[in-house]
Amino acid sequence: MFVQGLKTSFRRLILFSLFSLLLIPSSFARNDSIYGGTQIKLDIASPIIMPAANKWQIQHYELAANVRLANRFYPTLELGYSGGNTSRGDSIAYNGHGGFMRIGCDIHPLKKHPESPHALLIGVRLGTSVQGYSHHLTPANSSAEASTLTSDPRGVRADCWGEIVAGCQVEICKVEGRNSKTTGKDGGALYMGWMGRLKCLFTRQSDMVLINEIHPIYIPGFGDRDNIGWGVNYYIGWRF
Repeated sequence: MFVQGLKTSFRRLILFSLFSLLLIPSSFARNDSIYGGTQIKLDIASPIIMPAANKWQIQHYELAANVRLANRFYPTLELGYSGGNTSRGDSIAYNGHGGFMRIGCDIHPLKKHPESPHALLIGVRLGTSVQGYSHHLTPANSSAEASTLTSDPRGVRADCWGEIVAGCQVEICKVEGRNSKTTGKDGGALYMGWMGRLKCLFTRQSDMVLINEIHPIYIPGFGDRDNIGWGVNYYIGWRF
């Protein structure tokens, strides 16, 4: 019951965040000076960089959506799925996978021409994840006995963290709309950009960890379980 309730709450939070983000364009649709379009972005770097930069097997897939307001503010929602597994000889084996979500806002800090589609971005994120995991340990002095260690007997863990982000986005090409000459609106545009992240974990483990309270060593959307982490995303996206 606990596991199902935790997963249901996470799904509801994602759906509520998506619904709230989709309401923004309709709220400002009549005021073109405020609403500047909705952008959907796919992270194409993490599926390649994260497995190469880690000693163990990592899977990471991420989508992001933002809305440009007043040509300066970018409310943002990021969703993804991530996990990893590793083994160290015959002594330790770990496997954990789950979904994650980050919500926040970016701002273009420089004076920007209203017609310029490019932007430097700085902002903040609040991230959360839910994962199922297993952690197996075979004592070094006993090859016949093995114990399964987990910080939660149900094998589910939720984590929360904050981020400071900075990056840029550049318009690559624009598609003309059917009535662009009369309405002045285009049919969309292709964007590319990157985002650097400095992360701070809020759900930290204590220094004294009991044998039956081992935490997951990897957090979806955050990375290795350290108090401070970092990350880089490289996006390709489309503005509607």
